[in-house]
Amino acid sequence: MTALPEFLRHALLAGTAIAAAAGLVGYFLVLRAQVFTGDALSHVAFTGALAALAFGVDPRIGLFAATIALALLMGALGRRGRADDVVIGSVFAWILGLGVLFLTIYTTSRSTANGTAGVTVLFGSIFGLSADQATVSAVIAVAICVAVLALARPLLFASIDEAVARARGVPVRLLGFGFLALVGAATAEATQAVGALLLLGLLAAPAGAAQRLTARPFVALALSGALAVGELWAGLGLSYAVGSLPPSFAILAVATGVYAVVCAATARRGRSLKST
Repeated sequence: MTALPEFLRHALLAGTAIAAAAGLVGYFLVLRAQVFTGDALSHVAFTGALAALAFGVDPRIGLFAATIALALLMGALGRRGRADDVVIGSVFAWILGLGVLFLTIYTTSRSTANGTAGVTVLFGSIFGLSADQATVSAVIAVAICVAVLALARPLLFASIDEAVARARGVPVRLLGFGFLALVGAATAEATQAVGALLLLGLLAAPAGAAQRLTARPFVALALSGALAVGELWAGLGLSYAVGSLPPSFAILAVATGVYAVVCAATARRGRSLKST
């Protein structure tokens, strides 16, 4: 059997861990009705990476610094440590415009600047990861997964019934900030796999499908992570088989397709139950 190419092994190593982290974080994003937060942070990821490039810094530093800092800021401005739509909408366009400014600075002030840097940030470069980059990405993503699982029980309690959770002594506001920090880190990680423009699909689609398939929270949490990993594997395989197909598009196409099938199946099942 032919061994997998090195670039594909790197993509699978980093992508598997990144997808698992996105699936776990995405489940709570959907549960807490904070999906728009992930969309806003995708713009922040673009701006952070381009700011780092403009100042000659590793773009990953800009990714993590910008997404985590802005996630915490949105939580501070929102109610009870949750970023609300008004707060998110207030910073949306400004952050994206700032990213365009940094892209202009990067491409005009550096003679050796890579003109495709903005495209890479927007659409990901998972097939371009080196062995070291893939390993670091996998380690960070696994750490995010461990943190989400450690917070899962109290975070689930606070997400379902915040008032009762607070009355029982659960640090609801602190949990909210901790979760937003994890969302920021997961956003930075997912940007490397599918890009800032498409990462919302990897955060939302598996979680949305999982919640439609089961009402049991911890089963849905595990299913969300499993679906995200399976969809990433399928997307990478499809992109590898069809060389002209970008991996980010293939991953999101599979994720969207799975979500559409689940929606259709659950809707049909619901109609069948009503008719009996």
